[in-house]
Amino acid sequence: MSRIAAILPAAGLGTRMGSEVPKQFLELDGMPIVVFTLRRLSQCTAISEFLIATRSDEVQALERRLSKEDFGRPVHVVTGGETRQQSVGNALAKISADTELVLVHDAVRPFITREQVDRVIAEASTRGAAILGVPAIDTVKEVRRATLPEDVALISATIPRERIVLAQTPQAFQVAVLKEAFARADQDGFTASDEAALVERTGRDVYVVHGSERNIKITRPADMELARFYLDQERHHK
Repeated sequence: MSRIAAILPAAGLGTRMGSEVPKQFLELDGMPIVVFTLRRLSQCTAISEFLIATRSDEVQALERRLSKEDFGRPVHVVTGGETRQQSVGNALAKISADTELVLVHDAVRPFITREQVDRVIAEASTRGAAILGVPAIDTVKEVRRATLPEDVALISATIPRERIVLAQTPQAFQVAVLKEAFARADQDGFTASDEAALVERTGRDVYVVHGSERNIKITRPADMELARFYLDQERHHK
């Protein structure tokens, strides 16, 4: 079986959450969201090791918290960077030498399922790169904001909805594919908001596996309310 490393970037400040506590350390079901997410992700037995990239001043505290857990596989906490790309890059440099596939998953997407992870891994294993994504439901507008008030924008185009998917994580890549993408981005001084964008610019194809509307990224206070609602639903359906 291929060795698979899962990277969880968890170095963000979470300014949109309006909390002094970074969003990945807010509690869901009595535990930090990053730990909750890691528990869910660890249900995928194909993953060989986990690497969590967090801020330098959070490393020791997170290591202490994780020492109370038993995931049956190594969990390494590494120092993240100022951007997601730097954090993932730092973790990527520390994966085991014999790793064949790398999975990157947002630390604040706690409702990932084993089935979704398995699908992304299967596609990336055969195609080189795959992500989870969901179709856009709303009509998508391209806008311009120059010289306008911050809360007003001018529509410049309507993008056909059938051409749009909203990217989620996990995003999975063969190691050589992802390392090449990071090396080129570093050489060119290019920064992207996800790993797929880095791979895309190398000319490689990235495939989209259908995700789920429940695979939310907790970013704003309303997302925490939705997360608690999903958690209550899960409990009532057991």
